[in-house]
Order: sequence, then C-alpha cells, then structure tokens
Amino acid sequence: MGQARHLSAARAALRAAAVTLGLVLAGCAGTPGPAAVTPVAAGQQLAPSFALRFLGGATLARQPEGNLRDFGGISGIDRDAATGVWYLLSDDRSARAPARFYTAAIDLDASGIHSIRVTGVVPLRQADGSVFPGQQQGGEVPDPEALRIDPVGGDLVWSSEGDRKLGLNPFVRRASRDGRFIAELRLPENLHVHPEAELGVRDNLAIEGLAFTPDASSLWVSMEAPLYEDGPVPTLQQGGFARFTRLDRQGRVLGQYAYPVDPIPLPPTGGRRRADNGVSEILSTDAGTLLVVERSGREVEEGAAFRFAIRLYEASVAGATDVSRTASLQGGGFTAMRKRLVLDLSAAGIDTDNIEGAAWGLRLPNGNATLLLVSDDNFHPLQINQFLAFEVQRR
Repeated sequence: MGQARHLSAARAALRAAAVTLGLVLAGCAGTPGPAAVTPVAAGQQLAPSFALRFLGGATLARQPEGNLRDFGGISGIDRDAATGVWYLLSDDRSARAPARFYTAAIDLDASGIHSIRVTGVVPLRQADGSVFPGQQQGGEVPDPEALRIDPVGGDLVWSSEGDRKLGLNPFVRRASRDGRFIAELRLPENLHVHPEAELGVRDNLAIEGLAFTPDASSLWVSMEAPLYEDGPVPTLQQGGFARFTRLDRQGRVLGQYAYPVDPIPLPPTGGRRRADNGVSEILSTDAGTLLVVERSGREVEEGAAFRFAIRLYEASVAGATDVSRTASLQGGGFTAMRKRLVLDLSAAGIDTDNIEGAAWGLRLPNGNATLLLVSDDNFHPLQINQFLAFEVQRR
C-alpha cells in the first residue's frame, strides 16, 4: 500500500487558475498532402463543449514489499462506476513480474487527490490459463497499453501493441476481473505487423487507446502513430495521420478514420536527440466524439532523460471519410477528423510526466464529472508514477 504525495495547495490553486485561463481553441483537418496537418477555417472548427479545471496531482512510488513492489509502467486506467474501484494496467512485458493489472482506491474530490491505495495485483492470463511469458521465455510476449471496463457485463477489455520484431500482432482481448482470458476481438488486417516489409503497424507505435462509446454499442481502437503505408511519423516540421477504428461488439469494423497528429512541439536538446509525438489514449465524450491525449517526449540529457508535452484534444468523426478500405493515406483524397485543443498542460503550467492513461472519474456534488490522467514511468529512476485530476466543466 502507498500514500499519494500531494502538490501544495497554493501551487494547485495557481495551476487551476492557469488552466481555466489558458484554454485555447484550435481546429485541424487534413487532406492536402502526405502527412500534412493544416489549420481549418474558423467555420469548420468544433464548437467548444467542455473545459477542464485542474484539481491537483499526486505521485505513487514503488515499495520493497507488498502490492507496490513491482508497481509502475501504468499505461491504462479505468474506474468501475458501480463499486468505485480503479483498475490500473502495467505495460511491463512480464520482465519484472507477469503481465498484470492493479486495483486501487483513489480518494478524489473537488479539492484534489487525497490518497491512492493499491489494493491488489492480478496477473493477466493466456487462453490456456497460464500467465504471459517474458522475452527470455519465448512465446507470446504482451505489451499491454490500454484497459477499459465493458459497461455491459463488466468484463475487462485490454490491448497489446504486439511486437514487430517477434512477429506478434497487436490484439484486443476480453478478460474477467480475475485476469482469465475470455475472448479476442478480431482486428482489421491493416492493424497487423509485417516483419518482412514496411507495411502495417510500426514497432511500439500500435494500439495505445481504447474507448467504449457511451451506449457501449461499439469500441474505439486508436493507433499511436501512422501505419507504414500512411506516411512517416511526426517530425518537428510536420504531423501525421493515425488511424482510429470503430468496432461493434462482435469485432466487426464499423469505420476507420484518419486522426491528424500534431508535429513534435519542442526539439530535443540532449542525448541522442530523440523526440516523438503520438496518441497515447482516448475517451468517448459522445457517440462520435473523442477526448484524445497527444503525448510528446523529447530527450534533454544523456541517460535517457526525457521531458514531456501533453495536449488534450476533442476530436469528431462528423464529416470524416471512412478510410477502412483506403490502402494509403499519403495520396490525400479524404477528410480527416476535426479536432479542438481543450488543454495544453505545459502552457497551463502543469508539470507532467509520460501521460499514457486517462479515465472518467466520479461526479462531484455540482454534477460535473472528473477526469484522471496517469503516467507510465517506464520503470526509470528519473520518472514518476503521476496522477492528475481535473473537473470537467460543460459549456
């Protein structure tokens, strides 16, 4: 068990004010050329439907014993509305312990996060009932990235990015609350790996987000970065298109759409000058609109020291082209999803780590929902397991 470390009340209040004042509206759509992301005219922008007010943050450290012994790499998070229990998915590839998720109690209200208590750890299991192996053991090594609770029946739905080098496809699977395998949803062929050719998903840039629509009739699956055939990954000069796929409850494709990912916002300043930007999570706000987390990392020092820029967008599929039968997005000829900047955390003065998970939380006494973001610390000594809470203010 562990206690959250609080941001100071004064600092949180200042940042809350900065968030409220720092909201920026922007729209993007793209069809003009390969991997281009260009501003749309004002009339094409999404109308603002909500804003976010920062409530506070906390961190949770690993401990030598107990549930927090191997805690970290949190890439997926969701809350059971019926019980209030939180589920946290680790992206540990069975290196430190078998692939797993955690259960937690999080004390959160309008004044911030008061405590985080990890109550259990549950290994995910393969179809034969065994835990997942690590790379040294061989077999199907998972790379867990996203987790949702199915509103119908309460199963867990989780994703793996796969491994191009090992020839392992990304997947989306159902599991019981005790981690047992239930079923796998079939993904379209263009979301598979092809180790023999530059085709399909890139290594470690595959399925990062899952989101059920509010009526639970379908499931959104989001890619972190463009497929090989859709053009290069974002650079400092240009963005790219990541495919968002909507599946029905049987796994049939209802549509696939091009989401315009921003260029890398800030250049790297140290180390091997590495930097990226991509989609790390999604949440549904209505049947055709998503809250999208764009996460950028840039190397600032030797020893893999990174700094992160996090931007939250509202994105709509209204009017967007279904590209499920489009072999490549590099030739244009389609209409991408429109998006609106809800919050740039850096511009609002909120220090962030590697944010990879997002979930809707409890409702406050005023009726507003809450949003919780969580970071993946990559089990790196210079990073943290960070939790950030927001109030969702409807316009």
